[in-house]
Amino acid sequence: MSKQVRVFSAARPTGRQHLGNLLGAIQNYVELQKSYECVYSIVDIHALTTVETTRDLTLNCLEMALDWLAAGVDPQKSIMFVQSHVPQVMELHTMLSMVVPMGKLTDLPTFKEKVRMHPQNVNYGLLGYPVLMSADILLYKAELVPVGIDQAPHIEFTREVVRTFNYRYNTQVLIEPQMKATKFTKIMGLDGVNKMSKSLDNEIDIASDDATTAKRVMTMVTDPQRMRRTDPGDPDICNVFSFHKMFSSPEEVEMIDRECRVAGIGCVDCKKMLAKNINANLAELRERRIGFAQNPAKVWDVLYDGADRARKIADETMHEVREAIGLPAYRR
Repeated sequence: MSKQVRVFSAARPTGRQHLGNLLGAIQNYVELQKSYECVYSIVDIHALTTVETTRDLTLNCLEMALDWLAAGVDPQKSIMFVQSHVPQVMELHTMLSMVVPMGKLTDLPTFKEKVRMHPQNVNYGLLGYPVLMSADILLYKAELVPVGIDQAPHIEFTREVVRTFNYRYNTQVLIEPQMKATKFTKIMGLDGVNKMSKSLDNEIDIASDDATTAKRVMTMVTDPQRMRRTDPGDPDICNVFSFHKMFSSPEEVEMIDRECRVAGIGCVDCKKMLAKNINANLAELRERRIGFAQNPAKVWDVLYDGADRARKIADETMHEVREAIGLPAYRR
């Protein structure tokens, strides 16, 4: 049997995941593990660059793991772990930082964006964020990194780091990852204007109960042209309709598309139907999550086991990196 191609992906621990996370990333994680050797990391060290308090950091890691497992990430097929449990990533980050020009980091659009978002917390870790991202990928010698097209510059940065490192130390120990262009669906929030986000309080958590989900759906902004029940609408510009296309049957979508245009269905009924369909789609996931949540120690065991497996790969990579640089060998 031929060796599977290795894939790496990661996400910051933001706690309970919302529909944007599920449709934009987690479902891709589940699909990728069918064909690839997948390494999935909950990157808690990355979170330190912007959080004001770490009080909920451990809980957020657990909540994220619960959602990944409930959605179908299989620890028998994929390596799933918390970033800080494999400290070699910080060592590789330090090694890589020696070959990355300061100007390259300050010129990155992502750094400038972070500075705008966190002007009171522009720290060294924020500047070196892209280098740590590269270390995440390169430590596991991932051949593919699934990203949306807007994330392509991050992969190209990592490829540049590889070329610079290998040239500096006359080695081929690090491999250039390839971007696996994946359709990461952009899910709009309840406001219909911004991307779904907890910080904007415009999200629907996938772990919410039916009543909470329905309540959140009822707050969604619909077609702004439809001021009264008798006004015809335009589903093409309605955020609620975009969710129907993801969660409702083709027959229902067709009916809503037709009836909305002639005021045959009102926005309230349209939302009620959407809430029912979202809850129906997430019912099995939520049931599985409740099961996992009843035994958090078992979930941590999954993460610890994943870290053990990840460290074996990391140890080999770091041995090769140290040898390539010419650092004194130590007893392994």
